[in-house]
Amino acid sequence: MNMTEFDYIIVGGGSAGCVLAGRLSEDPGITVCLLEAGGPDDSVLIRAPLGFAATAPLRLFNWDYESVPQAGLGGRRGYAPRGKVLGGSSAVNAMVYTRGNAHDYDRWASMGNLGWRYQDVLPLFKQSENNECFGNTAYRGTGGPLNVTYLRSPSPLNEAFLQACESQGLPRTPDYNGAQQWGCAPTQVTQKGGERWSAARAYLTPHRHRPNLTVITHAHTTRVTLDGDTGHLRATGVTYLHRGQTHALRARREVLLSSGAFGSPHLLMLSGVGPADHLRAHSITVRHALPGVGQNLQDHLSTVLIYRTPRWQDTFGMSLRGGLALLRAMGEWHRKRTGWITSNVAESQAFLSTRPDLPAPDIQLALCMGIVDDHTRKAHLGHGYTLHVTLMRPHSRGSVTLHSATPTDPPRIDPAYLQHPDDLATLVRGVHMALDILHAPALQAYRGDMLYPLQRDNRGQIEQFVRDHSDTEYHPVGTCKMGPASDPMAVVDAELQVHGIHGLRVVDASIMPDLVTGNTNAPTIMIAEKAVQHIRAAKAASMQV
Repeated sequence: MNMTEFDYIIVGGGSAGCVLAGRLSEDPGITVCLLEAGGPDDSVLIRAPLGFAATAPLRLFNWDYESVPQAGLGGRRGYAPRGKVLGGSSAVNAMVYTRGNAHDYDRWASMGNLGWRYQDVLPLFKQSENNECFGNTAYRGTGGPLNVTYLRSPSPLNEAFLQACESQGLPRTPDYNGAQQWGCAPTQVTQKGGERWSAARAYLTPHRHRPNLTVITHAHTTRVTLDGDTGHLRATGVTYLHRGQTHALRARREVLLSSGAFGSPHLLMLSGVGPADHLRAHSITVRHALPGVGQNLQDHLSTVLIYRTPRWQDTFGMSLRGGLALLRAMGEWHRKRTGWITSNVAESQAFLSTRPDLPAPDIQLALCMGIVDDHTRKAHLGHGYTLHVTLMRPHSRGSVTLHSATPTDPPRIDPAYLQHPDDLATLVRGVHMALDILHAPALQAYRGDMLYPLQRDNRGQIEQFVRDHSDTEYHPVGTCKMGPASDPMAVVDAELQVHGIHGLRVVDASIMPDLVTGNTNAPTIMIAEKAVQHIRAAKAASMQV
């Protein structure tokens, strides 16, 4: 077993891991190693924005997980894709840049997480981005690594949708990442020059030449090495598989887990950290009992409303004319980096409240320029458009546990969709409001038949429709919950250090105590920027001892 030492070992080259690697290696006095189970991000399907639409049906760059059967979805297994490539899910997602609502972060702080109020994290959002939409404002930043812009070649369908939203009392918001989230607007995306701008492109690729930064791909981490006894445990390194061989790395300072809401709790449990009875049931020696590891799983559940359209030229679809248009679009993207290939598919969005007493919107709408049925895994001839109706703050709580003690076996994922009755009631109200928008006069020229016909005022039919046509919006969080030591389900503290273990932090979406009102990639990048501050402060303090 080969042994190599670094100051910091980062497990997972996704959104958070790329931020950590890029930022920490700015200090030439320390060494950093990034381990990623997937491969490099050099495929044109990653660089070309529309390429992501092929990754789910082709099972590319993806862990391709499924949930256990979901009672709330009629016994169906939910899809649970996660990026398996440098850049992680930011290399295969729809590139939507959404920070969430100020209320989200104030709520985190109210749970005992000092330093996580909206006013505390806003500077981190600003420093991470180079915003081409608004420039440098009280809410937006320029000069950061992550490029944020509008789509170069949006479909005319977007304008009709925004007009339809306005006709139903949902105004256009100048910036849903600014002073007012509520309303509708064109989607802001993480692209640059007509190409995807993933966390790897932003934070890692420009710095791969640094002599103090080592990146190892196709490295499947199997265990965190823990030394010492209960009360005095320290993370001292990791073991990983690479091309059939087991290797070990030693961390002089810290091990940083950035494997996501599924991967980070899975690795902690394999290392003997987690619910004691569950670990013993899999013959894993309990090194540190933390009952919250793998618990508190939350995800945005999304219902899809799909319409066919006669305006084939403004949407993606399976037809001879559509195929020829796509071929021409490939040539246009190759020459000018414009046209259909620059689309993220989800080109417009809106945030709405289903009740007037809510502190923040509870439904997100995303308009997609094509028929998106079962994550594009079900193909349909012809052209259409899809509206995702997504529940923002579910009450249901699921879990990530072990299938076995074999590190290469997938985790057992149970999102517990619609376990809480309030979730179904909110989604039904959201579907009602979405149907009103979709049937507004502004969309008349585009509107064809529904792929799955639905009567707006038939509540029983809509409830069954939600169960039959809902699944993940790809935003799992919460399985390594951030909270004070007094919270028995907390896994990390406000500095993202694992309770009871020195030299070990979790830095990814798993630390979110609950879901944000929107997509999770931008908040995950912010979380990593904040972690860097704490890591640097800890290093400085140790140098003074």
